[in-house]
Amino acid sequence: MSKEPISGTKQRRRSDQVTLSQVAEAAGVSPITASRALNHPDKVSDRARHSVHTAVERLGYVPNLIAGSLASSRSRLVAVIVPSLVNTVFVEVIQGLQETLEAQGYQILLGNTDYDLDREYQLVRTFLGWSCSALVTAGLRHNQACHTLLANWDHPIMEVMELGKAMDLNVGLDHVAAGRCMASHLIEKGYRHIVYVGARLSQDYRAGMRFEGHKSVLKAKGLAVPLVELNTLGSLQAGAEGLAQVLAHYPQTQAIHFANDDLAVGALLAAQRQGLRVPEDIAIAGFNGLPLGQHVTPQLTTILSPREEIGRLAASILIQRLSGKAVEHRQHDVGFTLQAGGST
Repeated sequence: MSKEPISGTKQRRRSDQVTLSQVAEAAGVSPITASRALNHPDKVSDRARHSVHTAVERLGYVPNLIAGSLASSRSRLVAVIVPSLVNTVFVEVIQGLQETLEAQGYQILLGNTDYDLDREYQLVRTFLGWSCSALVTAGLRHNQACHTLLANWDHPIMEVMELGKAMDLNVGLDHVAAGRCMASHLIEKGYRHIVYVGARLSQDYRAGMRFEGHKSVLKAKGLAVPLVELNTLGSLQAGAEGLAQVLAHYPQTQAIHFANDDLAVGALLAAQRQGLRVPEDIAIAGFNGLPLGQHVTPQLTTILSPREEIGRLAASILIQRLSGKAVEHRQHDVGFTLQAGGST
């Protein structure tokens, strides 16, 4: 954890904001043509439009969408971008952010990427154009165009949910360690044939990080590390499908480590419908600590992630920065808790 103080005025990078004239020069067109390419793309040639948009991405240009005198003043808006508005995990993070920010007179602009980094870039471009005071993103991974855009922005950036090399501020937990924790728990319970089940790990990459932690523990014990990867992100039906695939392809399985609680609960209910005893016939574990997992029988063994705490802490740090106060730590590890239930 870095202890380098960060003052209320951002010290991360800073060059002047990219201007439309600079975009026009880089694209080899006039400022008027550049403006038309961005605001009325049908009025310029395909070649000019392509050149301007290429320059925009390369330079990280953000058009200011607030006209007149408002453009020079900082708004009371904080942009929040998450990968899903269906997943309870992100809803709870948003709740923590919103309650804390609103108490200090800030409102949030909310965007959903559907786990698509290109869509994230478009949302970031739009939101920064509204002169937001700060930006919150769920995750540390961005495509190159988005990274360039953020590197040229001079307001606070808060990346949440995971820990790592952040652009500015970071609040989250160690997902690799969480994967190791659950795998170690299953081994300590005596299970040796353990399958990890996730979904679209290239997009839900934090689940992929937990798999890496899981894999390292099993390999250290000389155990096989089978993986079942589903096409559908967390849902009860997908969990039932995950159970079916495990039983079909790995009939010796003693325990299943699911990437999240939705999958795990779906599998637990499907197992009971099939007459399988949990955990005697098959042990089941999840991640997130959702209330749903504590209202099934047996209760789900899971890793509890402090979602609302992440939102509240991230918002509090942003408010501190926006008020001009020094931020002592750029990164905060909120940790996690193994919640052992009867399912293992």
